[in-house]
Amino acid sequence: MPTAASALARWRCFTIEFLHPLEPLTHFLTGACMGRAGLNRKTALATLTLTLAAEAPDLDVFAGFHGRVFGFAHHRGFTHSFLGVPIDAIVVVGFVYLVWRMRGRKTKSNLPARWGLLYVYACVAGLSHILLDFTNNYGVRPFWPFSEKWYSWDIVFIVDPLMLLFLFLGLVVPSLFALIDTEIGAQRHGPRGRLAASLALVGVVLMWGVRDYEHRRALNALEGRTYNDAEPVRVSAYPNMIDPFYWHGVVETSAFFALAPLDSLTPEVDPDGEMEIRYKPEETGVTLAAKRSYAGRVFLSWAQYPITETETLDPPQQGYIVRFEDLRYAGGESLTSPKGGRSPLGQAVELDRNLNVVGDLVGTGKKRIVVPEPGQR
Repeated sequence: MPTAASALARWRCFTIEFLHPLEPLTHFLTGACMGRAGLNRKTALATLTLTLAAEAPDLDVFAGFHGRVFGFAHHRGFTHSFLGVPIDAIVVVGFVYLVWRMRGRKTKSNLPARWGLLYVYACVAGLSHILLDFTNNYGVRPFWPFSEKWYSWDIVFIVDPLMLLFLFLGLVVPSLFALIDTEIGAQRHGPRGRLAASLALVGVVLMWGVRDYEHRRALNALEGRTYNDAEPVRVSAYPNMIDPFYWHGVVETSAFFALAPLDSLTPEVDPDGEMEIRYKPEETGVTLAAKRSYAGRVFLSWAQYPITETETLDPPQQGYIVRFEDLRYAGGESLTSPKGGRSPLGQAVELDRNLNVVGDLVGTGKKRIVVPEPGQR
């Protein structure tokens, strides 16, 4: 019979695996709202440029064509950095310019296209992308390549329905009023939707303020107690997709990790007695070899609470599989075990009996695919 914690783990796995592709929608809507909020009154093509530039940093998705681990290593890297944003902006403005030329230099606006200003807008929209990614629990590397350090605010889940609702209404509501104006014959004066788009953006910022306050309450609650009589060394609280007051707490002690759900509204840690203890595994030659692999190094550079599980393969393989998991995306039973399946943000490395890296693993069970390490291909 699955427990509530196990059900939560499955839900977190589902939201990461299947709803993560919706994340670009938030960026597109943000860029569109920035244009509608008044920037489109300065130059033609402003809303189009802002919408595309707000999503442009995710062009790094094409790195995935070189393999899952390579794509993971470069996701939210250069294109998501302060150094990369101006280059992202050049790509966007260049694309918009080509479209403008192909359309015979025609726009629906009476304003001229001011390309210098459009480039500035594209940079601003690119920075909004970094800010939005910083708010969630995946993080960004804004100082890449000078620093590989990840930064995350941890107040918003990867996909936030409330934020999407704010931004969507900020764009749709003016269209509804436009239909009413058409029916009654009211005259239109200038671009429509400035107030609604501005309110949507303000609503997002206010939501961040509330989430930040609740996040601090959650952290204080986690720090204010012991776990199996052990003092916490480090604590983190990660957001829930639906409930802004429900957090996934991860506590590190000297010997183990505690996964404890909590309600910041109370605030109360583990109100239903579902806390899970994950003891730190012993470091062995097998795990050290896996951590030195390309996949292991990439994963450990990103993970905040990494933990490993080692499986000994039976003949004829006669080797090992080391699975990596980040506990900020865990809960309930292990998502990286053969029983639980592979975590969408986990990693696995296969070693032979001499601890040589065979490659990183895609899939679990008998039908697994081993991808060679770079340099082995």
